[in-house]
Amino acid sequence: MTRMQQFQSVIDAWKRKDIEAVLGAMTDDVVWHYAAAIAPPARGKAEARAFIEAFGANIGEVRWRIFHHSETGDRLFVEGVDEYTSLDGIDIAAPYAGVIEFRGDKISGWRDYVDRGTIDRQKAGEGWPEHVRELVGRPAQ
Repeated sequence: MTRMQQFQSVIDAWKRKDIEAVLGAMTDDVVWHYAAAIAPPARGKAEARAFIEAFGANIGEVRWRIFHHSETGDRLFVEGVDEYTSLDGIDIAAPYAGVIEFRGDKISGWRDYVDRGTIDRQKAGEGWPEHVRELVGRPAQ
């Protein structure tokens, strides 16, 4: 199984809102920078669970997609969009790049690089700027 196939199983679990499957794909000592350089990381599964539960509490439909990826050894690089509809009906599209590190068959490190300002403006009702539409309008793998 490739690293991308392993990560795709995490994406699929996230779409199903299967927190146990997402956490099951991580090492006990995972370090997850869910918003690298914006917020402190989640360290360990307990903090990862807390983030997933808080973030997921306002999410309805999830349309997370990966446009491109590259693998080298135990590291996976992805370019994608975290796209979802909030429970109050707002469509959010957050283009991002991520680096996922594996130890064995589990994720031990995860860094997502995203523009939090773009997300916040969408949540405030400003909609998707044209440059975001261009980025997320591409076909996924």
